[in-house]
Amino acid sequence: MRIVIVGGVAAGMSAATRLRRLAEDAEIVVVEAGDHVSYANCGLPYYAGGVIEDRDALLLQTPESLAARFRLDVRVRQRVTGIDAAAHTLTVRDLTTGDEYVQAYDRLVLSPGARPVVPQVPGAERALVLRDVADADRLLAEAGRPDARTAVVVGAGFVGLEVAENLVRRGLAVTVVELADQVLTPLDPELAVRVRDELASHGVDVRTSTQVTALTPGTAVLADAAGADAGEIPADVVVAAVGVRPDTELAELAGAELGPRGGVLVDEDLRTSVPDVFAVGDAALKRDAQSAAGQESFTLIPLANLANRHGRHVADVILGRTGMRPSTGTAVVGVFDLTAAVVGRNEKQLRAEGRPHRIVHTHPSQHAGYYPGASAMALKLLVDPGTDRILGAQAVGRDGVDKRIDVLATAIAGGVTASGLADLELAYAPAYGSAKDPVNMLGYVADNLRTGTTRSIQWHELDEAVRDGATLVDVRTPAEHARGTVETARDGVRSPALNVPLDELRARAHAEIPAGRPVVVHCQVGQRGHTAARLLTQLGYDVRNLDGGYRTWQDAVRATAGP
Repeated sequence: MRIVIVGGVAAGMSAATRLRRLAEDAEIVVVEAGDHVSYANCGLPYYAGGVIEDRDALLLQTPESLAARFRLDVRVRQRVTGIDAAAHTLTVRDLTTGDEYVQAYDRLVLSPGARPVVPQVPGAERALVLRDVADADRLLAEAGRPDARTAVVVGAGFVGLEVAENLVRRGLAVTVVELADQVLTPLDPELAVRVRDELASHGVDVRTSTQVTALTPGTAVLADAAGADAGEIPADVVVAAVGVRPDTELAELAGAELGPRGGVLVDEDLRTSVPDVFAVGDAALKRDAQSAAGQESFTLIPLANLANRHGRHVADVILGRTGMRPSTGTAVVGVFDLTAAVVGRNEKQLRAEGRPHRIVHTHPSQHAGYYPGASAMALKLLVDPGTDRILGAQAVGRDGVDKRIDVLATAIAGGVTASGLADLELAYAPAYGSAKDPVNMLGYVADNLRTGTTRSIQWHELDEAVRDGATLVDVRTPAEHARGTVETARDGVRSPALNVPLDELRARAHAEIPAGRPVVVHCQVGQRGHTAARLLTQLGYDVRNLDGGYRTWQDAVRATAGP
């Protein structure tokens, strides 16, 4: 069998090497338009920033090493210009000589990846992108110019923030320009604001709800989201990191069907609509593991770990194996000393889809609070209220974030419910976690909500509840209350919560908290609020606990107030 793979790096080379391990007699040809067939593209921002000093460390394999170990016919600087699916042939141009030749195949795997999106504005040719090693070389050269002092990064997604951090490491004054009203749109705003704070604390000027409308030789011209003039800023270096779109040129040459989101439409075994043609990696649509019950939807997830899975799976399919798990979009990014991670849906997506959901916010330490170095994380869990299914999760913190998101991603894959998180047996020692791990704590809260032991209210529902007559009670200490408490708006006036400390609640409740009206309690992060809610419920009150407490409310208020 002759298998031709177009495109290397994660998906393509994973497919090629897996095929060879399973089929020594197969003829395997890899055609790659670039200079490098196997490199660590996720390491490119860190090479540009000097964290990775040795360029060769990014180059994982060469055509020669792949031929020696795997007997692969790897051809770099070779571009496919035509596909005759009926004849099972490709037309290939050698970019070095200009010569063209015809390559036959029995099975064809398309792994072209995705193309960076560059805003179509005057001067856009100045903007650098970061897709391959050559792009990193150009960025390093531009950032290293003696006269380069300022940089503008267009886009505040995962790559944009990695680039911003690494340009700061290079000594440049960096501005991040983002059209959305927050950084890192996979996060909900009350968590994303913490990432923005981290950027600001390291001197990054973050401009949200802002767009670049033109680039001059030394500046970027800005406008707000509505297009109104927002001035201009110095920009010796400009990097476009607004996202990527699937590279579907090869699929279209083959006559393959595209999906509604622009990627190549494939079945669960990565087959396109064209016989014997497969598509993998960033170019291919993924089946969405978090689709609503009874529905199947597709999504674009341009992540390296998923591309590697695609490569391995397509090799298995070609050799007679089937069945790939749908995707959840688990991702993590470091932003200076902070880590942010996500899996599955966020609240914005669930609202847009009109799907019922229950929310849990917690703020645990990453390990035992009495052990040196403890720091708080912000965790958010999204749950289907009907089935207790985990729909998504987010985490932001200094340490331990990746561990918790990985546990939650595994729980989703294994069908563990939100309440079931309470019963997971996770490794514990004071330096690594708590006897009640943050993931367990999410499960405890989820189970209390599922069973009706406690009812909660979200930060964005609070003003309406108070307008409808609810009494808001802060159950923290007077000192905590004095440092800042939740305030609600009613009749145009903002009023602070009534302060009745938890330890005095039994004695003071009936005298100070009106009977016959709903009550909302809050503490710092929600834990004392739960205890207060249980007490007041048993005293005859109709009580809800402010989810995530004062800390979540405070983050949300800052996030929605804008810069």
